[in-house]
Amino acid sequence: MIKMWELYKSSTWVEPFLILSIFLFIVTSFILYLLIIKSRSRNIKRNRLLAEYNTIIEKLISAVVFQDVLFSKVIADENFIRLFKNAFFREVMTEALINLHKNYEGIYAQKLEQFYKDSGLIKDSFKKLKNRKWEVKCKGITELAEMNCSEAFDKIIKASKGRNKVLKITAINASIKLVGTKSLTYLISHSYPIDDWTQINIIDAFKKHDVGDIQGVELLLESQNTTVISLGLKLIKELKLTQKIPYITKLVGNAPNTLIQYEAQNVIHILTETV
Repeated sequence: MIKMWELYKSSTWVEPFLILSIFLFIVTSFILYLLIIKSRSRNIKRNRLLAEYNTIIEKLISAVVFQDVLFSKVIADENFIRLFKNAFFREVMTEALINLHKNYEGIYAQKLEQFYKDSGLIKDSFKKLKNRKWEVKCKGITELAEMNCSEAFDKIIKASKGRNKVLKITAINASIKLVGTKSLTYLISHSYPIDDWTQINIIDAFKKHDVGDIQGVELLLESQNTTVISLGLKLIKELKLTQKIPYITKLVGNAPNTLIQYEAQNVIHILTETV
């Protein structure tokens, strides 16, 4: 300790320290410069490929949708075989199909869905659904739901039981799009509280997807989970399901607590005023 103090007082360490600091600064700056150049170069290359792929994909999808070209004919081209092995190309292709599907209905939408399955892009979405990262899971769920892949329903319902709020909302919304109110029967035995934000998103999904089948909403009122009961009441109120008043009246007499009882009475009041 004494030797270190004497060394400090002598100031002989100052010059080597400054030289070392300057050297480290120069090296660090150079490394950062190389990383920036590499990042910019990668982005430029990605954007160039994106523009190139979009041109190819636009022509391909146009042929599939409007000229009835099957995937079996597309894959016969060696260039497309090579492209479909490229993960980035497949990702760009999936995004293009999803965006187009949102704007098409009927036979055109069905052609896009069939191409999505025949090309194997559906397998990529299922892989995302199995990913441990919640944001990747959400992307896979959104893709499968948009392309009406009902075979993914069970896996999506399983994902809705996770703890991550965004994943839960995405999965429930997707299940509503796929099977309507049938998906709500899985919520009856839901053991975790469903917060107000999640409830709002579920209700918004019903309005967004214009679910016509209203059978099963009243089953939520029989749940042991008070937040599920509250969700059922909100759905009935927002969708103006006056035919469900008898079920709400029954709930008022058997409410698990006073808050649910008051909420049920309020819903009855609102619905009877609209009749």
